[in-house]
Amino acid sequence: MRSLAHPKKGELQLDAVLSALADPIRRQIVGYLAASPGTHACGAFNLPVTKSTSTHHFRVLREAGLIRQDYQGTAILNSLRTEDLEAQFPGLLQAVLQPTNPRHLPIG
Repeated sequence: MRSLAHPKKGELQLDAVLSALADPIRRQIVGYLAASPGTHACGAFNLPVTKSTSTHHFRVLREAGLIRQDYQGTAILNSLRTEDLEAQFPGLLQAVLQPTNPRHLPIG
């Protein structure tokens, strides 16, 4: 059975996680996974990018430790590593995924 490399919970690096989350497409993927627990095939994400670019975004998220990817037949299923991320960086996912409310932004 094929498998992909994932960093262990204790190996998650804040710089890598934040760098991965800096891209809006990757935040969209993480937001979808956060809102829809479970596993989802890469094709379930309606991303406005080519398949090769989509593959790149999923790889960056996996290598940073944000998602887990597992083969099921020829499909790759994705899930958010919520527990690992919360243990390593408490509150980070919630803060990043919370939409910005303009009423709470400082004025001038």
